[in-house]
Amino acid sequence: MTTHGFTITAEGPFDFADSLRFVEDWPATSALPPSDGRALRFAYCAESDWRPIGVSVTGAPGGVEVATTRAAGPGIRGEVARILSLDVDGAGFAKLGEADPVLGDLQRLRPGLRPVCFWSPWEAACWAVIVQRSSMLVASRIKQRIAERYGARVEVDGQPIAAFPPPVSLLDAGGLGLPAQKEEWVRGLARAALDGLLTTEHLRSLTPEEALAELRGLPGVGPFSAGLILIRGAGAPDAFPGDEPRLFAILREAYGLAEDAPPSAYRRLADSWRPYRSWASFLFRATAYGVMNDGEPRDRTPTQAS
Repeated sequence: MTTHGFTITAEGPFDFADSLRFVEDWPATSALPPSDGRALRFAYCAESDWRPIGVSVTGAPGGVEVATTRAAGPGIRGEVARILSLDVDGAGFAKLGEADPVLGDLQRLRPGLRPVCFWSPWEAACWAVIVQRSSMLVASRIKQRIAERYGARVEVDGQPIAAFPPPVSLLDAGGLGLPAQKEEWVRGLARAALDGLLTTEHLRSLTPEEALAELRGLPGVGPFSAGLILIRGAGAPDAFPGDEPRLFAILREAYGLAEDAPPSAYRRLADSWRPYRSWASFLFRATAYGVMNDGEPRDRTPTQAS
């Protein structure tokens, strides 16, 4: 198998080993082959052309070495960088901890941990729908079955990996193992992705507030899902949805906020983390839970069943 390689250099602190540990505990990536403590191996459909590609990432001094199963142009290089949050200069993030001792303590505990993103906003959106009112274990199995039935198999370092299918493959798909309402939402998300609404380029061209509002207009996407897609799908570094009970509970304990503190209190707190609000939120959740709990039991949209 021919492979193509390139290097991504981190600007600011970055710990690939910690990113790898995060992925190993992340339910959304539970079907990946073992990392052997050295390499992150995955397959996905690139946003640039929706064709499958296999990727193997290993740590390197000051960044990572990347091997791909087909030639990687600027689009794919940018996507891999986004997945590991290496498309953002992180030098200023460490400085936030100097002004915020609570955040600083976490940064010293997990130095160099950056958000690890879904392979694409499209895949993040599908996960957000699949996991609603479901355990993450069941959701991860359903997601993997969809990949095996409708996606392509790509060999990465000698190991076959099923890539989650591109939007066109799920436009008219049935039998996804989901309730009828969820299957309808997935088909609606596929149309949105093909219209260019679920791409990193589009979502990050908007302000976070504009992007979140637009995402909440998509089928099956409520406030929590919108934040997940923007932050963990598109990799937007400076977004704060302001409607996330789990995160609020962590921040309430960490900062000693009142039990009845309004959402505006959390937004004011997050304002001090600009332009890394997403990164700080990720660090609080990752440290509190070991991994981010990307379930969505509290989301409600006008089209959702109660």
